[in-house]
Amino acid sequence: MKTKPMDIQAVVILIMIGLGAGVLSGLIGIGGGIIIVPALVYFLGYTQHQAQGTSLGVLTFPVVILAFLAYYKDSLSSGAPIEFKVIFLIAIAFVAGAFLGGHMAIRIDQQVLKKIFAVILLYTAIKML
Repeated sequence: MKTKPMDIQAVVILIMIGLGAGVLSGLIGIGGGIIIVPALVYFLGYTQHQAQGTSLGVLTFPVVILAFLAYYKDSLSSGAPIEFKVIFLIAIAFVAGAFLGGHMAIRIDQQVLKKIFAVILLYTAIKML
């Protein structure tokens, strides 16, 4: 599969998306779905499937390790440590869920998937407010 070359504007946009998602991930624990996916769709014209796959690819690498270490260090000093057994259990279930969800998503029409994504973000935003 041949990929198109990136111009400087695309490189700058990608770096800004990465920085924004990284800062928000470290600050409040969000980034992939809420920042990267919409940014790739609206700023770079990615399909919903491409954007979601790219976001998952970014999260595959240990991009959050430094933020986790900051939280872990703070949790030890505050007397409310992060429990690795909780991380392990959620991670195992997350891997299984991501595998199933990925297979489901590629079978859903792009426009339907966008609407599902938007409804979940909207519902989450309303509940958080």
